[in-house]
Amino acid sequence: MILAILGLQFAAPAPWMAGFGVLFAVYIVVWGVSPFLTDHWLTTTRLILRQGWYFKGAFPLREIVSLGKFEGDAPLGIRAQVGRRRLFLTGSKVGLLAVKLRRPRRFWTVLGAEVDEIVFDVDSPDAFLEAYGGRTASLAPVEPERADPYLRD
Repeated sequence: MILAILGLQFAAPAPWMAGFGVLFAVYIVVWGVSPFLTDHWLTTTRLILRQGWYFKGAFPLREIVSLGKFEGDAPLGIRAQVGRRRLFLTGSKVGLLAVKLRRPRRFWTVLGAEVDEIVFDVDSPDAFLEAYGGRTASLAPVEPERADPYLRD
């Protein structure tokens, strides 16, 4: 409908209208369908965050300092607060969790911003936190000051 109106209003050539139609269809698929593919889950050793087709991050549980509920206001979508080194991966303003990383990481999705905290939303934050607690309890303790495994202290 929009293409017909633009074609009649501006008398645009057919190849231009076809090109605009293709761009419009790609835009609708990426920004309209892709958010339905958002999912965040835990494996035995990693936290995996996926926001549509445009963001996927895997974080080893050993690299996570803390995971808890986020009480602040969060913008929707993928946004980076560069000054606070925080990344938002949200589709909702409820059920927000914040994960603090041991070392900052850069993400191309937000133009290479360096972040050490990621805020994301889940359907059941309490169940997610309980599952996370169970996973981290089963990991072997980190011993940064231990003896060298090859006895070369």
